Amino acid sequence: MPYLSRVKINDALNFVSKITFRKTLNASKVLASYYRSKYTSQPTQWGLPFTLSIEPTTNCNLGCPECPSGLKSFTRPTGNLEMDFYRKMIDEVSGKLLYLYFYFQGEPYMHPKFLELVQYAAARNIYTVTSTNAHFLTERKAKETVESGLDRILISIDGTTQETYEQYRIGGDLDKVIEGTKNLVAAKKQLKSSTPHIIIQFLVVKPNEHQIEEIQQLGKELGVDEVKLKTAQIYDYQNGSDLIPDNTQYARYKKQDDGSYHIKNKFENNCWKLWHSSVVTWDGRVVPCCFDKDASHSMGDLQSQTFAEIWNGKSYAGFRKQMLTSRKDIDICTNCSEGLKVWA
Repeated sequence: MPYLSRVKINDALNFVSKITFRKTLNASKVLASYYRSKYTSQPTQWGLPFTLSIEPTTNCNLGCPECPSGLKSFTRPTGNLEMDFYRKMIDEVSGKLLYLYFYFQGEPYMHPKFLELVQYAAARNIYTVTSTNAHFLTERKAKETVESGLDRILISIDGTTQETYEQYRIGGDLDKVIEGTKNLVAAKKQLKSSTPHIIIQFLVVKPNEHQIEEIQQLGKELGVDEVKLKTAQIYDYQNGSDLIPDNTQYARYKKQDDGSYHIKNKFENNCWKLWHSSVVTWDGRVVPCCFDKDASHSMGDLQSQTFAEIWNGKSYAGFRKQMLTSRKDIDICTNCSEGLKVWA
């Protein structure tokens, strides 16, 4: 069996091993409520989300041009997720949760107790994922990452030369990223662990699109499990951008006859994310999805409400209703890739 197929199967089996009857029943309810809502245009919500993104921190060491963390452009408060609050939240949702993503904005490894967050979720049999720029993966931290029980890690490498890499990952050091990746691969071998599943994520933008073959080769040389190409979200895309790649296969936007750009999404009045997933900011605000980077559509506050209260509350129901009737009028949806192939 080819190596890539084998590691993908191992990752899939690892995920399946965490599924319980209770989680399956909940996911079935969520799926049924989504299709009922979609075909009746009336919001129905059964069950709780089985995918959750939690923001460990808003801090980041880089200055990426399409990222609020990098640009330091948040209008909401910034800070670190508090441990006791996190434990309380996980205790409430863990019985029905399939995926837990440790990222929204910021670099997760800048949270002083990030791997303790992972350990707590992993001990509750939740499939855990994070995304990192890999500048903090020292030999020690790489070993601790493997020992934490983390199931999957995405390492952002958006160029195969420093000159190309730093055009998007401003302030980044490619050599440090490669060293961190090597440390993690070595730690897995040393500890004889099949996890975490290591993915190099290559965000395709115009400055690096000529290096797609090179990043595939680099992934092989480093011994990671996969290399994935990801299309980039551009904030001010309407008049074009120096970041939109020439190869339209890797762009979320299409040039029109008048020279302007439109997102390829057809904006149908439904969104699967609003039924199966949710995002929690570091300070406990629940927002509908990862496109609400400034938490402008807060559905509730976990500091004073339970997740079930928020998930089944009036704010969420009203937002889902608007999604089912006029998605194009929701500001965070106008640059959304839902329905598009984000992974190229």
